Order: sequence, then C-alpha cells, then structure tokens
Amino acid sequence: MRLTAELINNSLSYLNPLKERELDLRGHRIPAIENLGAAGPHDAIDFTDNDIQVLGNFPLSPRISTLLLAHNRIAAIQPSLPTAIPNLRNLVLTSNNLSELSDLEVLAGFPRLTHLVLIDNPATKKEVRHCLDASTNPLENYRYWVLARCPSVRFLDYQKVKLAERVHATELFGTVQEPTELGKQIMGIKSKTFDVMTSSNAATGANSSKLSRLKLTDKERQKLQDLIKKATSLEEIIRLEKALNEGRLPAGIIVDGDDDVDAMEE
Repeated sequence: MRLTAELINNSLSYLNPLKERELDLRGHRIPAIENLGAAGPHDAIDFTDNDIQVLGNFPLSPRISTLLLAHNRIAAIQPSLPTAIPNLRNLVLTSNNLSELSDLEVLAGFPRLTHLVLIDNPATKKEVRHCLDASTNPLENYRYWVLARCPSVRFLDYQKVKLAERVHATELFGTVQEPTELGKQIMGIKSKTFDVMTSSNAATGANSSKLSRLKLTDKERQKLQDLIKKATSLEEIIRLEKALNEGRLPAGIIVDGDDDVDAMEE
C-alpha cells in the first residue's frame, strides 16, 4: 500500500504517554516513505511493521523527535536525513536489514540522538577484522563502533552507555573527526545488500497497475533500465522511485520526440 496523503489523513494522530503528538502508520505494508508533507506537525511517527527499504525522503521536520521503524526492510539510510529531521532523539530500527557497520555512519549526523535501538540487524553481528582486542566479540565490536560514531547516544539497545565503554570505543575506532586506522577500514566497507535494481523493482511492483498502462517503446524501456542501473545515490533512487510510484516516466526517458512524459493508454 502506498503512503498517500489520503492514508496519512485517515490515520490516527494522538498524544502518546510522553505527551508527544504521534502519527500511527503501523502495519500498512508501506514500501516507501513519501507524501509526509500532508501529515502536518508531529513529534513522533510510528512506521512499525511495514516494508520500507530506505529510511529517507522526509520533508524538513524540525519537530520530529521520535521515529519507530521496527520490523521493516530498511537496508539504507538517506545521507541527508539528519538535515531533514535535525532534532531526532529516539530511533528504533529493530529487525531491519542494515548489514554493514558503515551503514550506520549516517547516524553520526544526529547531534541530539540519545536513544537508539538496532537489535536484530545483520550489522550488529558483524565481525571486525584485525580488532585490537582479540577477545572482543562481534556484538561488543558493533556497540563500540556505534558509540564512537554517535557520542550523543546515552542508551543503545535499551542498555545505558557507560563511561568506560565510551573510552574503549574511542581507543578502538577514534572519533568522527579523527578515526583510527581500524575505523577507516570499517568506513570503507560498503553495504552490498541494498541493490538498486531490487529497490526499484520493489517500487515498480507496488505500482505495476500504473506502469503497465504507460506507453513505452523498446528504446524507452531500455533507457529506463539504464537509468536504474546507473543510479549512484539514494537521492537519485528516490527520485526515480517517486516518478514510478506516481505512474509516470522520469525525465529524459522519452526518446521518440514525444514530450508527454505522463502519457497513459486510454
């Protein structure tokens, strides 16, 4: 189900126990975040139990302080997300698909993030090679990495962060500004789980009824496939995905002199 303005307007909005204005978008099998401009000002949004693959595409939302995203399919976090929601304090990402420690690097951009939950993501079990302490297990490596990158976090996976942990995290991985060699090594390992084609195909499948009505020549289909394959950033992927979600072709696809990008079969 698409996250439409109608769905947003028909969803429950209430004061939660923390006296925050919360929007309930649980359990709709939403594949992508979109149209949040229709939501109005909220302190918290609950996206639990959906099919979201990319955490991003938020309008500027300085009021948002809590995002609940457990049990989705998130494999990547949009690099510009901290700019869109700069006052985020609580983030729950339990049971998602973040696979590499470097996938968590963007979390360093949230200066007010204090409560973070990443339980049951592949990255939490990632082995750190050439660790300075051979007795450190993968779970501890993950925890120290997050603490090194996110100095504002006070509770990680529901456990309070201790001063000794912060000190050891800095010894292992350095700081955001000055990472150690081990820290640089981890930053260079990019995730392979977030496949551009998989993401785009998921968006296409969710809206196949619209795309099947588009008038496409063989050349236009090939050009669309080439654009998807050559996408190099999350922003570009989201732009393509948005166009497909709306049942239209992205700019630059029409090759036979037809300027009507939104042409549909009658």
